[in-house]
Amino acid sequence: MSTPPFLSISRRTRSTPFSRRVTEAGAKAYTVYNRMLLPTVFESVEADYHHLKKHVQVWDVSCERQVEVLGPDARQLVQLVTPRSLAKMQDDQCYYIPMVNDKGGMINDPVAVKISDDRFWISLADSDMLFWLKGLAIGKGLNVDVFEPDVSPLGIQGPKSDDLMADIVGDRIRTLGFFRHAQFNIGGKDYLVARSGWSKQGGFEIYLDGSENGEKVWDILFDAGEKYEVRPGCPNGIERIEGGLLSHGNDMTEDNSPIEIGLGKYCHREAMEICIGGKALIEEKISGPKQLIRGLKIDGDRVPPCPSPWPLLDDKGQKIGQITSAAWSPDFETNVAIGMVAQDHWDHGNTVSVQIDDQIRKAEVGPLPFN
Repeated sequence: MSTPPFLSISRRTRSTPFSRRVTEAGAKAYTVYNRMLLPTVFESVEADYHHLKKHVQVWDVSCERQVEVLGPDARQLVQLVTPRSLAKMQDDQCYYIPMVNDKGGMINDPVAVKISDDRFWISLADSDMLFWLKGLAIGKGLNVDVFEPDVSPLGIQGPKSDDLMADIVGDRIRTLGFFRHAQFNIGGKDYLVARSGWSKQGGFEIYLDGSENGEKVWDILFDAGEKYEVRPGCPNGIERIEGGLLSHGNDMTEDNSPIEIGLGKYCHREAMEICIGGKALIEEKISGPKQLIRGLKIDGDRVPPCPSPWPLLDDKGQKIGQITSAAWSPDFETNVAIGMVAQDHWDHGNTVSVQIDDQIRKAEVGPLPFN
């Protein structure tokens, strides 16, 4: 058996403020996300999954690079790239926003962190939005500065995350609302902390402002978390599929609209009339989508990894969609998957076929998240 390839790390694959601690903690695999290192496995994908659901983990998600939009026209620029209305967004709120191109296609699905009317952080999924926002600002003549600040998110995820954070910053953290943020002191410095994160197990993200403080904050969390069985972790493929959390570049690309991927509720008429690509989305809302994202349960033994889409087929063997993410779920005791399904077959309970390499299996269409 041949030795699997390894990742050659250089300045193009940027380390993070926490990379040394992550390596010391025994990360077994990395991927590259926004040109930064993102750990993907510590003990094993399944062992990491069970621990995440029972205890608390610290995630180096510095790869969620920030684009800061600063200036009098900050909100106007952010509104140009999303069909979600920002009109009622408060200064302590985070919004999950679809970002679209001029044809209404998804080019990112970040979290927008509003600090004030003239200051936003855009916490990115895996695509480069810095130059898109810079170009729009210049082209529209907007009075804003667009840049990447030295801000690196650190996730605290799992059912014991409230207890861990309360031990460090006090019980006020327990009252922080979902997708709300506030300043909390950690190790003598105030940081923006949001109740958010890329899991369904609950938790927080600390927006580390200043790379030089990374290892200090990491060590504080692990010293305080020992009694909660804290471990290093990372976004878990099984848990995120179960929870219906979509991965940009996998489950959606710029060929998909927000409506197709289930974000139609974030496509507001007043915002679509302003945003780039809004005209196409208004037309799609009127005519309706031709396909929608769905959860699927796949029959049979554990499926292999899904590095490229698996075709979905009808009973005549015609392609009716594709699966883009799949994994064996220990809790559901079946294979769970995320896929795009054509209109005639997207109803919950429908049975379709999925082609996995040279094998055909049955799959049941259902909702996301799985329940």
